[in-house]
Amino acid sequence: MAKGYWVSCYRTISDPGRLAAYNELAGAAVRAGGGRRLVVGGQVTAYDAGVAERTVLIEFDTYEQAVATRESAAYQEALVALGDAVERDFRIVEGVD
Repeated sequence: MAKGYWVSCYRTISDPGRLAAYNELAGAAVRAGGGRRLVVGGQVTAYDAGVAERTVLIEFDTYEQAVATRESAAYQEALVALGDAVERDFRIVEGVD
């Protein structure tokens, strides 16, 4: 089975406090779902049409596990805490076998 990945790129962060609350709740939800943080912020060098913005990459053992964690009650609680504190591009992608 192919792995699943959450990819989040943060275009703007308007409320760092709410983002911190989200990070705490989301981190617990991700760990409960079997996810592993591979990239959380750090240096970014953008090429071509890319934009250097905060990027988060989380790996799951399967794509289905990644989707189920996103839909879990624990992660939904994290999203409520986040509210409109950020503008981000969030997607779940399937890895290569």
